[in-house]
Amino acid sequence: MEKEYISGMGKASVIPEEIKGWNWGAFLLNWIWGIGNSTFIALLMFVPIVNVVMMFLLGAKGNQWAWQNRTWRDVAHFKSTQRKWRNAGLILIFVICPAMLISVLSMMKGDAYDLSVEAVKAHPQVISMVGENPEPGFFVLGEITYSGEGGKANLNYSITGDKSTAEVYVYATDLAGQWLLQEVVVMNREQGELVYVVSPSG
Repeated sequence: MEKEYISGMGKASVIPEEIKGWNWGAFLLNWIWGIGNSTFIALLMFVPIVNVVMMFLLGAKGNQWAWQNRTWRDVAHFKSTQRKWRNAGLILIFVICPAMLISVLSMMKGDAYDLSVEAVKAHPQVISMVGENPEPGFFVLGEITYSGEGGKANLNYSITGDKSTAEVYVYATDLAGQWLLQEVVVMNREQGELVYVVSPSG
């Protein structure tokens, strides 16, 4: 019976039937899980293309490799630890990552964004194109960069009125904390319409 619980001996380890199966912690946390479980082959996750295959290989072989590479008290100890890795992976995927994404997207909704929304919602041609009460969507894509005392913003978001939806493209500059709209274009691809809310020439 003792032989059942030989772990940490590499290929000489005796792997219990109870631990065979998919390892969600290894699949979700891959290289982090690999370091924590002395399974350094997981560092292949940093190799492009190989990492795609490696993710699934870790899920399928993770239990076996972790058992072979670390010493465990018994099967219960192993299972308990791997459940914790699984739970950490689920928290990362379903809680932390979405929160970080929302945080990054909300960073785009600063003064430049607010100025553009105000200009777009008040423009008669935009209202004619998309309908009354146009409202911006949740997601704002693009980038905001700063250099010295100034900054630049390139933003893209959608607006929806009671008639249709359109895309808004914004270019704005910041000088000493004051944002100015340089170009705001609203495009309705379905209708093939383009409205310059703010044109580069002013």
